[in-house]
Amino acid sequence: MAYILDKIDTQILGILQKDSNRTTKSIAEELGMTTSPVFERIKKLEREGFIKKYVAVLDNKKIGLKLTVFIGITLQGHTRSYLEKFVKEINNFPEIVECHRVSGNFDYLLKLVVEDIEAYEHFIISKLTLLPYLGNVQSLITLSTGKETNEIDISRVL
Repeated sequence: MAYILDKIDTQILGILQKDSNRTTKSIAEELGMTTSPVFERIKKLEREGFIKKYVAVLDNKKIGLKLTVFIGITLQGHTRSYLEKFVKEINNFPEIVECHRVSGNFDYLLKLVVEDIEAYEHFIISKLTLLPYLGNVQSLITLSTGKETNEIDISRVL
């Protein structure tokens, strides 16, 4: 049977999305609860797969990755073999931070983060275009970012 989130679970998830480094004690205090039940709920949320992992969100520009590019990819074929090979190859490229299979004009939408335009050109020439099953590649260079978050407002989906 599927685990169903309640109000406390959604509050815990909201708190952890804002700061996954929070202690169980501080979360419990914010919720007006004791530590043990909050700890057990967090562990259950992890076991049930609601929490996939904890990460540090980096400032790309501060670590020298100043260019974000979205790349629309069309493959030459659409067999399962083509799709699986493509995803397997893309997962070998650390410059690609997201890969989504999409509907519309493209088969995949990639998010690439690199140092600069020269690094982007090098990636395209020496990595991406060497994949034998590429059809069309269209790039969109990000000029500025108006919103970037991993937080999901769980209250809107429950």
